[in-house]
Amino acid sequence: MLKLHGIESRYGAIQALFGVDLRVDQGGATALLGRNGMGKTTTIRAIFGLTPPDAGVIELAGRDLRGLPPFRIARLGIGLVPEGRRCFARLTVDENLAATARPGPFDRAFVRRLFPRLAERAGQSAGTLSGGEQQMLAIGRALTTNPRLLVLDEATEGLAPTIRAEIWAALDRLKREGLSLLVVDKSLQDLLPLADRLAVLEKGRSVWHGAPHEWTPELRDRFLGV
Repeated sequence: MLKLHGIESRYGAIQALFGVDLRVDQGGATALLGRNGMGKTTTIRAIFGLTPPDAGVIELAGRDLRGLPPFRIARLGIGLVPEGRRCFARLTVDENLAATARPGPFDRAFVRRLFPRLAERAGQSAGTLSGGEQQMLAIGRALTTNPRLLVLDEATEGLAPTIRAEIWAALDRLKREGLSLLVVDKSLQDLLPLADRLAVLEKGRSVWHGAPHEWTPELRDRFLGV
């Protein structure tokens, strides 16, 4: 579904990525790991054309994404749940879900079933929701674009354990529905059961790829330890 090879990217004169490789299979889930500041969000920005890569390959189902503007990339079938939620605060829950909706199975009714809390707050403005409810809304809003690939950047950070559990259960259901997932998150306990592949970044470079059963405490301490 998604392939990155040799991606290099920079912010002005400062190079941030030095050769990132990444793969998400059709209907699979890839976890992108690394300490803070290692290039995970920059990699996501490169995928969406927000920080266009200087070198390398980015393909969605064989389609070259390089040089395309972000809105074209989104229309090809990638949905983004950004870090920090970024809901439209003055719009209601239903208006947020309608704002970017495109035809397909992931409609507002599906989102309400996935997150019943949003059904209860359909007419409430997004700015008055709790942090967890806003995160559910951000996921629902990305889903209503009916993507083939959903990208989530720290979707459970700072949330209460019960809300996090609801979100992880929703991601598991989406994977079972056949949606491909690329997930950045610090919760290995929740990531490992979901993921088919792990990819680790260190200082803007790909340093390890493998399956969850290959991930050892030694690798965790080496790449994620303080």
